[in-house]
Amino acid sequence: MARKRIRARLPMAVVAAVAMTSTTAATGSPAAQQGPDAATIRYTEYGIPHITASTWEGLGTGYGYAAAKDNICTLADTYLMVNAQRSRYLGPDGKASPGQNQNGTTNLNSDLYFQRIKDNRVVERLLGQPAPNGPEPEVKEAISGYVRGYNRYLAETGVNNISDPACRGAAWVRPITELDVYRHAHAEIIMGSADALLDGEVNAAPPGASATASPAPTAAQTAKKIRDAMAVSRRESMGSNALAVGSQGVSGGTSMMLANPHFPWQGKNRMWQSQLTIPGEVNVSGAGLLGLPAVNIGHNDDVAWSHTVATVAPFGLFDVQVDPLHPTSYLVDGTWERMTSQQVGVDVLNADGSVGKVTRTLWSTRYGPITTSVQGVPLPWAVSAHAVRDVNMDNLRALNTWFHLDRAQDVNDVVSTLETTQGVPFFNTVASDRKGNALYADIQAAPNITDEHARSCLTETGRLLFNQALRLPNTPPVSILDGKRSECDWPDDRNAVAPGLLDPHKQPRLIRSDFVGNANDSAWLANPEQPLSFPRVMGDTAAPRSLRTQELILTAQNRINGTDGLPGRGFTPETMRQLLFADNSRAADLVLNTTVAMCRSVPFGTVLVDGNLVNVSEACPILAAWKDHDYTADSRGSWLFANYWSLLLGGQAVDKLPWRVPFDPKDPVHTPNSLDPGSSAVRDAFGRAVLALRKAGIPLNAPLSDIQKITRNGEQIPIHGSIGELGVLNVITPGQVDGRLDVVFGSSFIQEVRFTADGPPQASSVLAYSQSANPNSPHYADQTKLFSAGQWVTERFTEDQIAASPALEVKVLS
Repeated sequence: MARKRIRARLPMAVVAAVAMTSTTAATGSPAAQQGPDAATIRYTEYGIPHITASTWEGLGTGYGYAAAKDNICTLADTYLMVNAQRSRYLGPDGKASPGQNQNGTTNLNSDLYFQRIKDNRVVERLLGQPAPNGPEPEVKEAISGYVRGYNRYLAETGVNNISDPACRGAAWVRPITELDVYRHAHAEIIMGSADALLDGEVNAAPPGASATASPAPTAAQTAKKIRDAMAVSRRESMGSNALAVGSQGVSGGTSMMLANPHFPWQGKNRMWQSQLTIPGEVNVSGAGLLGLPAVNIGHNDDVAWSHTVATVAPFGLFDVQVDPLHPTSYLVDGTWERMTSQQVGVDVLNADGSVGKVTRTLWSTRYGPITTSVQGVPLPWAVSAHAVRDVNMDNLRALNTWFHLDRAQDVNDVVSTLETTQGVPFFNTVASDRKGNALYADIQAAPNITDEHARSCLTETGRLLFNQALRLPNTPPVSILDGKRSECDWPDDRNAVAPGLLDPHKQPRLIRSDFVGNANDSAWLANPEQPLSFPRVMGDTAAPRSLRTQELILTAQNRINGTDGLPGRGFTPETMRQLLFADNSRAADLVLNTTVAMCRSVPFGTVLVDGNLVNVSEACPILAAWKDHDYTADSRGSWLFANYWSLLLGGQAVDKLPWRVPFDPKDPVHTPNSLDPGSSAVRDAFGRAVLALRKAGIPLNAPLSDIQKITRNGEQIPIHGSIGELGVLNVITPGQVDGRLDVVFGSSFIQEVRFTADGPPQASSVLAYSQSANPNSPHYADQTKLFSAGQWVTERFTEDQIAASPALEVKVLS
């Protein structure tokens, strides 16, 4: 694909600064093993690096050095994980991921999972394949440079002199290899399956001869448990909003893009911001998952894009009938086949400081590994067993995808990249371009389960789980196919990039001139004026949308129509930033007035809760005064409403509440509505919320800033926003991290970009948790405070803008 040549020159002032601050490595040290070209890192406000080189290897070197400087402990911990050595250095019982809502598996289970991948040489096999299934030359060069840059920083600093106490002097901090980086990339790509299945795979064992039979759950019970567990996981983990606005929806430009991923605030899935430039080849600014030398979400001169978590399940299950006398044999096409066994061993640090070995026998079928649980829901190995096929286990193509997106010229180029690489794992893509187009595309590595294949091959449990009967918003349709018939395996499609993938041309996409967006529901309502259809494996249609999806659509429609109370019509950078940080709650828009009326009508102002009378009269005027329905820092009554709404939902779908007007697929943005104030469920949830706050010692009218905050180096920083179930776009999910309250998931790298007919793109951003996880870094909390105040960083993209930064610091890796 031909690429436009990008002209970029360093101003003379910057050249002079580079000459004065250039550094070189000491002869004979590992840092001396450098490539032939230099990388220049120019830091501007908030420690944002602008990395320039003449080759991809040089660009990777600058990226690796700068990323290690900010987050070497987080990165070293990640390499420890993908090399299956957490138990060796940290003990077997520790938690493999931080935060209560991230993968809570143990170090031992994590190690066994990744050791199996190592033993099977999965990543090495993929590296040996030609593109698109193997990495393209630019990817290989950049990762080679990244390793050089990371190792150079470590050599210059020394393990014992790392300023971050999390890994200072740790034996597990070491120089890395290219294979470490590819293993990390692969771990990120398979994350959508590993988080749900890891424990089940490493703990799967055939029933013993003395095993006692217990009553098997019904198909409906199993399907419901898996559905509910998947829904909870989705609700309490990663998500995102993305909104692309075309020429008919902007004021004073050709298009705009809002990226608002909701990613973890701790650990390996932190995002990190940078600008990457090879003059004439690439010039891209944005953020990516820490340790992957590319921009995953951002913009170049002509295109801006983001990703959101999609409703495709990146894995499928196969129900295999086992021989009751030999449970490691299973039936396929009338013939018994033997499962394959594999001894997987990992080193483990014992309590006395010695190092031992733990070995397990793991089992596989022709379809994939055996698992005995999904998202914690047991799948007993008895009459049958369940095998897993992971659509991304053979995927390193995502690296090629992102390297191409970094150089895309328009949204058609984006679509072509998605189709020809088919590397995006469990993500939607939303983009806008300088020409005035807005794109939504759910083109990714999806299982080739057409609707016809599903009808033919789903088991009874699989039908209930896959179809709409047990649907919750945002929940992917997990398949359970009949493993007794080989024809039920995912078939190969000649139009797909790899075996078992769904034809990318059957996957949904939409280009419009007004807007498209996604808030983690399926593709159906990317724009409600043009509903999309697609195979069921991609998600549902004509079904209730989440309140966050409704809020995103209404925000776009009202701004374009000029009916949101702000001046003018159409998006500007100011209105886009203002609307996101308005922190409006769609739930409050729908039910607050009804809730206040209910509160005022309660006899004697009391509600019976578990046999006790709770006086709620104090709450009525507090909620009545909460007129903006917002979760800004100074909002009063918002915390009370959040507790009430969570108790009212009780984990169920919002359309299951006692609405007087039910969901109507002909009006999906405005239904359901009109909550029944006479419902006992409404009164009970409200009484329980009031009681809960009083027991916690929280005033009913406490401002959000008194409750929702994080501590950084002893300073408490208020955090605005709230949980997605409230229909708040700026999602913030509090939780426990190492025994303290912190933000676990939520708005991470936020960016808005505007294109005009000519001139450079105009952008602003904020990285909510800041560039560094190191408490001794000056960039540990600086952008967090900015985010707390509802402020943004004006991007420096052009050479003149970078050179004009009052905070400019330049380092050359020669």
